[in-house]
Amino acid sequence: MAHLIRHKIGNKLTNAANTVSNKSQAKVSGVFARLGFQAATDEEGLGFVDCDDLDYDYRQGMQMDVMQGDEEGGEMDGGDELMEGDSHYQRDGTGPSSSSIKNTGACNELASEVKPKITSWEAGWNVTNAIQGMFVLGLPYAILHGGYLGLFLIIFAAVVCCYTGKILIACLYEENEDGILVRVRDSYVDIANACCQPRFPSLGGHIVNVAQIIELVMTCILYVVVSGNLMVNSFPNLPVSQKAWSVVATAALLPCAFLKSLKAVSKFSLLCTIAHFVINILVIAYCLSRARDWAWDKVKFYIDVKKFPISIGIIVFSYTSQIFLPSLEGNMQRPSEFHCMMDWTHIGACVLKGLFALVAYLTWADATKEVITDNLPSTIRAVVNLFLVAKALLSYPLPFFAAVEVLEKSFFQDGGRAIFPDCYGPGGRIKSWGLGLRCLLVVFTLIMAIFVPHFALLMGLTGSLTGAGLCFLLPALFHLKLMWRKLLWHHVFFDVAIFVIGGICSISGCIHSVEGLIEAFKYGVEE
Repeated sequence: MAHLIRHKIGNKLTNAANTVSNKSQAKVSGVFARLGFQAATDEEGLGFVDCDDLDYDYRQGMQMDVMQGDEEGGEMDGGDELMEGDSHYQRDGTGPSSSSIKNTGACNELASEVKPKITSWEAGWNVTNAIQGMFVLGLPYAILHGGYLGLFLIIFAAVVCCYTGKILIACLYEENEDGILVRVRDSYVDIANACCQPRFPSLGGHIVNVAQIIELVMTCILYVVVSGNLMVNSFPNLPVSQKAWSVVATAALLPCAFLKSLKAVSKFSLLCTIAHFVINILVIAYCLSRARDWAWDKVKFYIDVKKFPISIGIIVFSYTSQIFLPSLEGNMQRPSEFHCMMDWTHIGACVLKGLFALVAYLTWADATKEVITDNLPSTIRAVVNLFLVAKALLSYPLPFFAAVEVLEKSFFQDGGRAIFPDCYGPGGRIKSWGLGLRCLLVVFTLIMAIFVPHFALLMGLTGSLTGAGLCFLLPALFHLKLMWRKLLWHHVFFDVAIFVIGGICSISGCIHSVEGLIEAFKYGVEE
Protein backbone atom coordinates (compact mmCIF):
# COMPACT_ATOMS: atom_id res chain seq x y z
CA MET A 1 0.00 0.00 0.00
CA ALA A 2 2.80 2.38 0.94
CA HIS A 3 4.59 1.50 -2.30
CA LEU A 4 1.43 2.33 -4.35
CA ILE A 5 1.05 5.72 -2.58
CA ARG A 6 4.72 6.58 -3.24
CA HIS A 7 4.28 5.62 -6.90
CA LYS A 8 1.21 7.91 -7.34
CA ILE A 9 2.91 10.81 -5.58
CA GLY A 10 5.99 10.34 -7.76
CA ASN A 11 3.87 10.42 -10.95
CA LYS A 12 2.13 13.63 -9.87
CA LEU A 13 5.45 15.31 -9.04
CA THR A 14 6.89 14.23 -12.42
CA ASN A 15 3.86 15.58 -14.31
CA ALA A 16 4.04 18.86 -12.43
CA ALA A 17 7.76 19.19 -13.21
CA ASN A 18 7.17 18.50 -16.90
CA THR A 19 4.39 21.12 -17.02
CA VAL A 20 6.63 23.74 -15.43
CA SER A 21 9.49 22.83 -17.81
CA ASN A 22 7.24 23.10 -20.87
CA LYS A 23 5.92 26.50 -19.77
CA SER A 24 9.45 27.72 -19.16
CA GLN A 25 10.59 26.53 -22.58
CA ALA A 26 7.58 28.25 -24.16
CA LYS A 27 8.42 31.53 -22.43
CA VAL A 28 12.08 31.31 -23.42
CA SER A 29 11.13 30.48 -27.02
CA GLY A 30 8.78 33.47 -27.06
CA VAL A 31 11.55 35.76 -25.86
CA PHE A 32 13.98 34.48 -28.50
CA ALA A 33 11.30 34.81 -31.18
CA ARG A 34 10.86 38.46 -30.29
CA LEU A 35 14.64 38.92 -30.58
CA GLY A 36 14.65 37.47 -34.08
CA PHE A 37 15.78 33.91 -33.26
CA GLN A 38 13.68 30.87 -34.00
CA ALA A 39 14.04 27.26 -32.93
CA ALA A 40 13.63 24.47 -35.41
CA THR A 41 10.12 23.03 -35.64
CA ASP A 42 9.12 19.55 -36.74
CA GLU A 43 8.30 20.87 -40.20
CA GLU A 44 11.72 22.52 -40.45
CA GLY A 45 13.43 19.31 -39.37
CA LEU A 46 11.67 17.39 -42.09
CA GLY A 47 12.19 20.21 -44.55
CA PHE A 48 15.96 19.86 -44.26
CA VAL A 49 15.85 16.30 -45.60
CA ASP A 50 13.19 16.63 -48.31
CA CYS A 51 14.66 16.17 -51.78
CA ASP A 52 12.69 17.49 -54.72
CA ASP A 53 13.79 17.16 -58.33
CA LEU A 54 12.60 20.61 -59.37
CA ASP A 55 14.24 22.16 -56.31
CA TYR A 56 17.46 20.33 -57.11
CA ASP A 57 17.50 21.59 -60.69
CA TYR A 58 17.26 25.19 -59.60
CA ARG A 59 19.09 25.09 -56.28
CA GLN A 60 21.83 22.57 -57.25
CA GLY A 61 22.05 20.63 -54.05
CA MET A 62 19.93 20.17 -50.92
CA GLN A 63 22.20 17.27 -50.00
CA MET A 64 22.93 17.98 -46.31
CA ASP A 65 26.55 16.81 -46.52
CA VAL A 66 28.53 16.41 -43.33
CA MET A 67 31.65 18.57 -43.33
CA GLN A 68 34.61 16.49 -42.15
CA GLY A 69 38.27 17.27 -42.52
CA ASP A 70 39.62 13.79 -43.21
CA GLU A 71 36.75 12.00 -44.86
CA GLU A 72 37.97 8.82 -46.54
CA GLY A 73 36.09 5.91 -48.04
CA GLY A 74 37.65 3.43 -45.58
CA GLU A 75 36.36 5.34 -42.58
CA MET A 76 32.80 4.73 -43.66
CA ASP A 77 33.03 0.95 -43.17
CA GLY A 78 30.93 -0.20 -40.27
CA GLY A 79 29.54 3.26 -39.62
CA ASP A 80 26.88 3.60 -42.27
CA GLU A 81 24.04 3.87 -39.79
CA LEU A 82 25.79 6.52 -37.71
CA MET A 83 26.75 8.61 -40.71
CA GLU A 84 23.26 8.35 -42.12
CA GLY A 85 21.82 9.82 -38.96
CA ASP A 86 24.47 12.50 -38.55
CA SER A 87 24.22 13.71 -42.12
CA HIS A 88 20.77 15.21 -41.53
CA TYR A 89 19.81 18.21 -39.50
CA GLN A 90 18.27 17.23 -36.15
CA ARG A 91 17.46 19.25 -33.04
CA ASP A 92 15.42 18.52 -29.92
CA GLY A 93 14.46 15.11 -31.25
CA THR A 94 12.76 16.49 -34.33
CA GLY A 95 14.83 14.57 -36.83
CA PRO A 96 13.42 12.84 -39.88
CA SER A 97 11.82 9.46 -39.87
CA SER A 98 13.71 6.42 -41.15
CA SER A 99 11.62 6.37 -44.30
CA SER A 100 12.49 10.01 -44.97
CA ILE A 101 16.17 9.22 -44.52
CA LYS A 102 15.95 6.32 -46.95
CA ASN A 103 14.11 8.41 -49.52
CA THR A 104 16.66 11.19 -49.12
CA GLY A 105 19.51 8.73 -49.51
CA ALA A 106 18.04 7.41 -52.73
CA CYS A 107 17.47 10.93 -53.99
CA ASN A 108 21.03 11.92 -53.14
CA GLU A 109 22.37 8.87 -54.96
CA LEU A 110 20.37 9.86 -58.02
CA ALA A 111 21.59 13.45 -57.68
CA SER A 112 25.18 12.25 -57.48
CA GLU A 113 24.74 10.42 -60.75
CA VAL A 114 23.17 13.44 -62.47
CA LYS A 115 25.47 16.05 -60.88
CA PRO A 116 28.97 14.59 -60.48
CA LYS A 117 31.11 16.16 -57.79
CA ILE A 118 34.06 18.35 -58.71
CA THR A 119 37.57 18.36 -57.28
CA SER A 120 39.09 21.31 -55.45
CA TRP A 121 41.21 22.04 -58.53
CA GLU A 122 38.12 22.26 -60.72
CA ALA A 123 36.40 24.45 -58.14
CA GLY A 124 39.49 26.67 -58.06
CA TRP A 125 39.42 26.92 -61.84
CA ASN A 126 35.81 28.15 -61.70
CA VAL A 127 36.66 30.77 -59.06
CA THR A 128 39.69 31.85 -61.10
CA ASN A 129 37.47 32.31 -64.17
CA ALA A 130 35.18 34.55 -62.13
CA ILE A 131 37.86 36.78 -60.58
CA GLN A 132 40.35 36.79 -63.48
CA GLY A 133 37.92 37.75 -66.22
CA MET A 134 37.90 40.57 -68.76
CA PHE A 135 37.31 43.21 -66.13
CA VAL A 136 40.97 43.19 -65.08
CA LEU A 137 41.42 45.40 -68.17
CA GLY A 138 40.10 48.29 -66.07
CA LEU A 139 42.56 47.85 -63.17
CA PRO A 140 45.35 50.06 -64.62
CA TYR A 141 42.77 52.85 -64.74
CA ALA A 142 42.29 52.31 -60.99
CA ILE A 143 46.04 52.76 -60.43
CA LEU A 144 45.86 56.00 -62.44
CA HIS A 145 43.62 57.55 -59.79
CA GLY A 146 44.90 55.71 -56.72
CA GLY A 147 48.65 55.25 -57.12
CA TYR A 148 50.22 52.96 -54.55
CA LEU A 149 47.01 53.04 -52.54
CA GLY A 150 45.30 51.44 -55.54
CA LEU A 151 47.83 48.59 -55.40
CA PHE A 152 47.21 48.21 -51.69
CA LEU A 153 43.48 48.12 -52.36
CA ILE A 154 43.94 45.25 -54.86
CA ILE A 155 45.63 43.26 -52.08
CA PHE A 156 43.14 44.36 -49.41
CA ALA A 157 40.13 43.47 -51.60
CA ALA A 158 41.59 40.00 -52.25
CA VAL A 159 42.03 39.36 -48.51
CA VAL A 160 38.56 40.63 -47.60
CA CYS A 161 36.77 38.80 -50.45
CA CYS A 162 38.55 35.57 -49.54
CA TYR A 163 37.49 35.99 -45.89
CA THR A 164 33.88 36.89 -46.68
CA GLY A 165 33.64 33.93 -49.05
CA LYS A 166 34.67 31.64 -46.20
CA ILE A 167 32.27 33.11 -43.65
CA LEU A 168 29.46 32.97 -46.20
CA ILE A 169 30.01 29.22 -46.54
CA ALA A 170 30.19 28.93 -42.74
CA CYS A 171 26.65 30.31 -42.61
CA LEU A 172 25.46 27.26 -44.57
CA TYR A 173 26.35 24.97 -41.68
CA GLU A 174 25.13 24.39 -38.15
CA GLU A 175 26.15 21.91 -35.46
CA ASN A 176 23.79 19.04 -34.78
CA GLU A 177 23.19 17.57 -31.35
CA ASP A 178 26.42 15.55 -31.66
CA GLY A 179 28.52 18.62 -32.40
CA ILE A 180 29.05 17.78 -36.09
CA LEU A 181 28.82 20.50 -38.71
CA VAL A 182 25.89 19.78 -41.03
CA ARG A 183 24.91 21.65 -44.19
CA VAL A 184 21.40 22.97 -43.50
CA ARG A 185 21.23 25.70 -46.14
CA ASP A 186 21.96 25.59 -49.82
CA SER A 187 22.28 29.07 -51.28
CA TYR A 188 22.89 32.75 -50.63
CA VAL A 189 19.10 33.25 -50.63
CA ASP A 190 18.63 30.58 -47.94
CA ILE A 191 21.16 32.34 -45.71
CA ALA A 192 19.43 35.68 -46.21
CA ASN A 193 16.01 34.20 -45.42
CA ALA A 194 17.35 32.52 -42.27
CA CYS A 195 18.64 35.89 -41.02
CA CYS A 196 15.26 37.57 -41.49
CA GLN A 197 13.20 34.92 -39.70
CA PRO A 198 10.72 34.83 -38.07
CA ARG A 199 9.22 38.25 -38.80
CA PHE A 200 10.23 38.59 -42.48
CA PRO A 201 11.07 35.05 -43.63
CA SER A 202 11.43 35.91 -47.32
CA LEU A 203 12.67 39.53 -47.21
CA GLY A 204 16.35 38.63 -47.21
CA GLY A 205 15.93 36.35 -50.22
CA HIS A 206 14.21 39.11 -52.18
CA ILE A 207 17.04 41.55 -51.39
CA VAL A 208 19.71 39.07 -52.49
CA ASN A 209 17.77 38.21 -55.66
CA VAL A 210 17.45 41.88 -56.60
CA ALA A 211 21.18 42.42 -56.02
CA GLN A 212 22.02 39.33 -58.08
CA ILE A 213 19.78 40.40 -60.97
CA ILE A 214 21.27 43.91 -60.99
CA GLU A 215 24.81 42.58 -60.98
CA LEU A 216 24.17 39.95 -63.66
CA VAL A 217 22.34 42.36 -65.97
CA MET A 218 25.00 45.03 -65.45
CA THR A 219 27.64 42.44 -66.33
CA CYS A 220 25.81 41.75 -69.60
CA ILE A 221 25.66 45.49 -70.30
CA LEU A 222 29.39 45.80 -69.65
CA TYR A 223 30.11 43.02 -72.17
CA VAL A 224 28.15 44.94 -74.83
CA VAL A 225 29.87 48.22 -73.90
CA VAL A 226 33.35 46.72 -74.00
CA SER A 227 32.61 45.00 -77.34
CA GLY A 228 31.62 48.29 -78.94
CA ASN A 229 34.57 50.08 -77.36
CA LEU A 230 37.09 47.50 -78.55
CA MET A 231 35.73 47.43 -82.10
CA VAL A 232 35.70 51.19 -82.58
CA ASN A 233 39.30 51.40 -81.32
CA SER A 234 40.38 48.48 -83.49
CA PHE A 235 39.06 50.07 -86.69
CA PRO A 236 39.15 53.85 -86.09
CA ASN A 237 39.19 54.63 -89.81
CA LEU A 238 35.84 52.98 -90.47
CA PRO A 239 32.81 55.31 -90.37
CA VAL A 240 31.17 53.19 -87.67
CA SER A 241 30.51 54.56 -84.18
CA GLN A 242 30.74 52.70 -80.88
CA LYS A 243 26.94 52.62 -80.65
CA ALA A 244 26.71 51.00 -84.10
CA TRP A 245 29.27 48.38 -83.12
CA SER A 246 27.22 47.69 -79.97
CA VAL A 247 24.16 47.05 -82.16
CA VAL A 248 26.17 44.61 -84.29
CA ALA A 249 27.39 42.82 -81.17
CA THR A 250 23.84 42.56 -79.78
CA ALA A 251 22.59 41.12 -83.07
CA ALA A 252 25.11 38.33 -82.60
CA LEU A 253 23.85 37.82 -79.04
CA LEU A 254 20.13 37.44 -79.84
CA PRO A 255 20.39 33.62 -80.10
CA CYS A 256 21.06 33.67 -76.33
CA ALA A 257 17.30 34.09 -75.90
CA PHE A 258 16.82 30.52 -77.16
CA LEU A 259 19.18 28.94 -74.64
CA LYS A 260 17.73 26.11 -72.55
CA SER A 261 21.02 25.19 -70.90
CA LEU A 262 24.63 26.22 -70.98
CA LYS A 263 25.93 22.97 -72.45
CA ALA A 264 26.52 24.54 -75.84
CA VAL A 265 28.28 27.54 -74.33
CA SER A 266 30.37 25.63 -71.80
CA LYS A 267 32.37 24.01 -74.60
CA PHE A 268 33.93 27.40 -75.35
CA SER A 269 34.61 28.47 -71.76
CA LEU A 270 38.03 26.83 -71.55
CA LEU A 271 39.12 28.31 -74.88
CA CYS A 272 37.90 31.74 -73.77
CA THR A 273 39.89 31.57 -70.56
CA ILE A 274 43.04 30.38 -72.31
CA ALA A 275 42.65 33.15 -74.89
CA HIS A 276 42.27 35.71 -72.13
CA PHE A 277 45.46 34.58 -70.39
CA VAL A 278 47.28 34.70 -73.72
CA ILE A 279 46.04 38.27 -74.25
CA ASN A 280 47.21 39.28 -70.78
CA ILE A 281 50.62 37.78 -71.50
CA LEU A 282 50.82 39.69 -74.80
CA VAL A 283 49.97 42.97 -73.06
CA ILE A 284 52.51 42.36 -70.30
CA ALA A 285 55.15 41.32 -72.85
CA TYR A 286 54.65 44.57 -74.76
CA CYS A 287 54.87 46.53 -71.51
CA LEU A 288 58.08 44.74 -70.53
CA SER A 289 59.57 45.60 -73.93
CA ARG A 290 59.20 49.26 -72.94
CA ALA A 291 60.58 48.81 -69.42
CA ARG A 292 63.25 51.45 -70.01
CA ASP A 293 60.56 54.10 -70.41
CA TRP A 294 58.54 53.16 -67.35
CA ALA A 295 57.34 56.23 -65.46
CA TRP A 296 58.01 55.27 -61.85
CA ASP A 297 57.80 58.91 -60.84
CA LYS A 298 54.15 58.98 -61.92
CA VAL A 299 53.11 56.45 -59.27
CA LYS A 300 52.25 58.62 -56.27
CA PHE A 301 50.99 58.09 -52.74
CA TYR A 302 48.29 60.71 -53.17
CA ILE A 303 44.82 59.90 -54.47
CA ASP A 304 42.32 61.69 -56.64
CA VAL A 305 39.54 62.19 -54.08
CA LYS A 306 36.90 62.49 -56.78
CA LYS A 307 38.03 59.58 -58.97
CA PHE A 308 39.45 57.12 -56.43
CA PRO A 309 36.07 55.91 -55.07
CA ILE A 310 35.27 54.84 -58.63
CA SER A 311 38.51 52.85 -58.62
CA ILE A 312 37.37 51.10 -55.44
CA GLY A 313 34.23 49.89 -57.21
CA ILE A 314 36.30 48.68 -60.19
CA ILE A 315 38.63 46.66 -57.95
CA VAL A 316 35.80 45.19 -55.86
CA PHE A 317 33.81 44.22 -58.97
CA SER A 318 36.83 42.34 -60.34
CA TYR A 319 36.78 40.04 -57.27
CA THR A 320 33.05 39.27 -57.26
CA SER A 321 32.42 35.52 -56.91
CA GLN A 322 30.23 35.18 -53.80
CA ILE A 323 27.05 34.65 -55.83
CA PHE A 324 27.92 31.10 -56.86
CA LEU A 325 30.21 30.02 -53.96
CA PRO A 326 27.47 28.15 -52.02
CA SER A 327 26.57 26.07 -55.08
CA LEU A 328 30.24 25.49 -55.88
CA GLU A 329 31.11 24.34 -52.35
CA GLY A 330 28.05 22.07 -52.28
CA ASN A 331 29.27 20.27 -55.39
CA MET A 332 32.85 19.72 -54.23
CA GLN A 333 34.02 16.19 -53.54
CA ARG A 334 35.77 17.38 -50.37
CA PRO A 335 34.13 20.53 -48.95
CA SER A 336 36.82 20.61 -46.25
CA GLU A 337 39.29 21.77 -48.96
CA PHE A 338 37.20 24.85 -49.76
CA HIS A 339 39.20 27.18 -47.52
CA CYS A 340 42.51 26.10 -49.04
CA MET A 341 41.07 26.54 -52.54
CA MET A 342 39.91 30.06 -51.71
CA ASP A 343 43.36 30.94 -50.35
CA TRP A 344 45.43 29.97 -53.36
CA THR A 345 42.94 31.31 -55.94
CA HIS A 346 42.80 34.74 -54.29
CA ILE A 347 46.55 34.86 -53.68
CA GLY A 348 47.12 34.06 -57.37
CA ALA A 349 44.52 36.64 -58.44
CA CYS A 350 46.06 39.28 -56.17
CA VAL A 351 49.58 38.74 -57.57
CA LEU A 352 48.50 38.64 -61.22
CA LYS A 353 46.16 41.63 -60.95
CA GLY A 354 48.69 43.71 -59.07
CA LEU A 355 51.47 43.00 -61.56
CA PHE A 356 49.21 43.54 -64.57
CA ALA A 357 47.84 46.85 -63.26
CA LEU A 358 51.24 48.21 -62.19
CA VAL A 359 53.15 47.18 -65.33
CA ALA A 360 50.43 48.57 -67.62
CA TYR A 361 50.24 51.86 -65.75
CA LEU A 362 54.03 52.29 -65.71
CA THR A 363 54.02 51.89 -69.49
CA TRP A 364 51.41 54.54 -70.31
CA ALA A 365 51.25 56.56 -67.05
CA ASP A 366 48.82 59.49 -67.34
CA ALA A 367 47.73 58.36 -70.83
CA THR A 368 46.21 55.16 -69.39
CA LYS A 369 42.72 54.59 -70.79
CA GLU A 370 39.68 52.96 -69.22
CA VAL A 371 40.27 49.76 -71.27
CA ILE A 372 44.02 49.24 -71.28
CA THR A 373 44.17 47.53 -74.69
CA ASP A 374 43.16 50.86 -76.25
CA ASN A 375 46.68 52.06 -75.44
CA LEU A 376 48.35 49.41 -77.62
CA PRO A 377 49.75 50.28 -81.07
CA SER A 378 47.19 49.98 -83.84
CA THR A 379 48.68 46.81 -85.37
CA ILE A 380 48.73 44.86 -82.10
CA ARG A 381 45.56 46.47 -80.79
CA ALA A 382 43.38 45.21 -83.63
CA VAL A 383 44.41 41.58 -83.13
CA VAL A 384 44.17 41.67 -79.34
CA ASN A 385 40.84 43.50 -79.38
CA LEU A 386 39.28 41.03 -81.81
CA PHE A 387 40.15 38.19 -79.45
CA LEU A 388 38.71 40.18 -76.56
CA VAL A 389 35.48 40.87 -78.46
CA ALA A 390 35.12 37.16 -79.18
CA LYS A 391 35.66 36.41 -75.50
CA ALA A 392 33.14 39.06 -74.47
CA LEU A 393 30.48 37.69 -76.82
CA LEU A 394 31.09 34.12 -75.64
CA SER A 395 31.05 35.22 -72.00
CA TYR A 396 27.74 37.10 -72.33
CA PRO A 397 25.48 33.98 -72.23
CA LEU A 398 26.72 32.99 -68.76
CA PRO A 399 25.41 36.00 -66.76
CA PHE A 400 22.46 36.33 -69.14
CA PHE A 401 21.29 32.76 -68.55
CA ALA A 402 21.84 33.13 -64.79
CA ALA A 403 19.75 36.33 -64.75
CA VAL A 404 17.00 34.63 -66.76
CA GLU A 405 16.93 31.71 -64.30
CA VAL A 406 16.61 34.02 -61.29
CA LEU A 407 13.85 36.05 -62.97
CA GLU A 408 11.93 32.95 -64.11
CA LYS A 409 12.23 31.28 -60.72
CA SER A 410 11.13 34.43 -58.87
CA PHE A 411 8.26 35.61 -61.09
CA PHE A 412 7.13 32.68 -63.25
CA GLN A 413 7.98 29.37 -61.53
CA ASP A 414 7.68 29.98 -57.80
CA GLY A 415 4.91 27.45 -57.31
CA GLY A 416 1.63 29.02 -56.22
CA ARG A 417 3.41 32.21 -55.18
CA ALA A 418 4.48 33.16 -58.72
CA ILE A 419 3.26 36.56 -59.88
CA PHE A 420 2.90 35.54 -63.53
CA PRO A 421 1.92 32.25 -65.19
CA ASP A 422 4.57 29.69 -66.02
CA CYS A 423 6.52 30.64 -69.14
CA TYR A 424 7.10 26.98 -70.02
CA GLY A 425 4.54 24.75 -71.68
CA PRO A 426 4.17 20.96 -71.75
CA GLY A 427 7.41 19.15 -72.43
CA GLY A 428 9.51 22.02 -71.09
CA ARG A 429 9.15 24.12 -74.25
CA ILE A 430 9.29 27.86 -73.64
CA LYS A 431 6.19 29.78 -74.65
CA SER A 432 6.34 32.45 -77.35
CA TRP A 433 5.72 35.31 -74.92
CA GLY A 434 8.45 33.95 -72.64
CA LEU A 435 10.84 33.95 -75.58
CA GLY A 436 9.79 37.52 -76.31
CA LEU A 437 10.64 38.57 -72.75
CA ARG A 438 14.10 37.04 -73.13
CA CYS A 439 14.63 38.98 -76.35
CA LEU A 440 13.53 42.14 -74.55
CA LEU A 441 16.19 41.52 -71.91
CA VAL A 442 18.86 41.29 -74.63
CA VAL A 443 17.56 44.52 -76.19
CA PHE A 444 17.54 46.19 -72.77
CA THR A 445 21.26 45.49 -72.35
CA LEU A 446 21.82 47.07 -75.78
CA ILE A 447 19.82 50.19 -74.89
CA MET A 448 21.77 50.66 -71.66
CA ALA A 449 25.07 50.12 -73.49
CA ILE A 450 24.11 52.75 -76.09
CA PHE A 451 23.00 55.41 -73.62
CA VAL A 452 25.74 54.72 -71.01
CA PRO A 453 28.85 53.76 -73.05
CA HIS A 454 31.30 54.30 -70.18
CA PHE A 455 33.04 51.06 -69.21
CA ALA A 456 34.97 52.21 -66.12
CA LEU A 457 32.13 54.30 -64.68
CA LEU A 458 29.59 51.50 -65.14
CA MET A 459 32.00 48.98 -63.67
CA GLY A 460 32.67 51.25 -60.69
CA LEU A 461 28.96 51.85 -60.12
CA THR A 462 28.15 48.14 -60.27
CA GLY A 463 31.02 47.27 -57.94
CA SER A 464 29.99 49.94 -55.44
CA LEU A 465 26.27 49.17 -55.60
CA THR A 466 25.98 45.38 -55.70
CA GLY A 467 29.58 44.14 -55.57
CA ALA A 468 30.30 45.71 -52.19
CA GLY A 469 26.91 44.55 -50.89
CA LEU A 470 27.28 40.92 -51.97
CA CYS A 471 31.00 40.66 -51.18
CA PHE A 472 31.40 42.83 -48.06
CA LEU A 473 28.21 43.97 -46.36
CA LEU A 474 25.84 41.00 -46.50
CA PRO A 475 28.35 38.19 -45.68
CA ALA A 476 29.61 40.11 -42.62
CA LEU A 477 26.07 40.92 -41.47
CA PHE A 478 24.82 37.35 -41.98
CA HIS A 479 27.84 35.91 -40.17
CA LEU A 480 27.21 38.13 -37.16
CA LYS A 481 23.50 37.28 -37.11
CA LEU A 482 23.75 33.50 -37.49
CA MET A 483 27.02 32.79 -35.66
CA TRP A 484 26.93 35.44 -32.94
CA ARG A 485 27.12 33.04 -29.98
CA LYS A 486 30.08 31.13 -31.43
CA LEU A 487 32.23 34.03 -32.63
CA LEU A 488 35.41 35.09 -30.88
CA TRP A 489 36.06 38.77 -30.27
CA HIS A 490 38.46 39.14 -33.22
CA HIS A 491 35.88 37.59 -35.58
CA VAL A 492 33.31 40.12 -34.39
CA PHE A 493 35.87 42.91 -34.87
CA PHE A 494 36.68 41.75 -38.42
CA ASP A 495 33.01 41.47 -39.39
CA VAL A 496 32.09 44.88 -37.97
CA ALA A 497 35.16 46.51 -39.57
CA ILE A 498 34.38 44.96 -42.97
CA PHE A 499 30.75 46.08 -42.73
CA VAL A 500 31.68 49.67 -41.81
CA ILE A 501 34.49 50.02 -44.37
CA GLY A 502 32.42 48.30 -47.04
CA GLY A 503 29.48 50.59 -46.35
CA ILE A 504 31.62 53.74 -46.61
CA CYS A 505 33.27 52.55 -49.83
CA SER A 506 29.92 51.53 -51.31
CA ILE A 507 28.22 54.86 -50.60
CA SER A 508 31.16 57.00 -51.74
CA GLY A 509 31.70 54.86 -54.85
CA CYS A 510 28.04 55.11 -55.86
CA ILE A 511 27.98 58.88 -55.37
CA HIS A 512 31.14 59.55 -57.35
CA SER A 513 30.24 57.07 -60.10
CA VAL A 514 26.88 58.75 -60.59
CA GLU A 515 28.57 62.16 -60.55
CA GLY A 516 31.02 60.91 -63.17
CA LEU A 517 28.19 59.68 -65.38
CA ILE A 518 26.33 62.98 -65.02
CA GLU A 519 29.49 64.86 -65.93
CA ALA A 520 30.07 62.61 -68.94
CA PHE A 521 26.52 63.26 -70.18
CA LYS A 522 26.77 66.97 -69.46
CA TYR A 523 29.94 67.49 -71.47
CA GLY A 524 29.27 64.81 -74.06
CA VAL A 525 32.30 62.72 -73.07
CA GLU A 526 32.54 59.32 -74.79
CA GLU A 527 34.82 56.36 -74.28
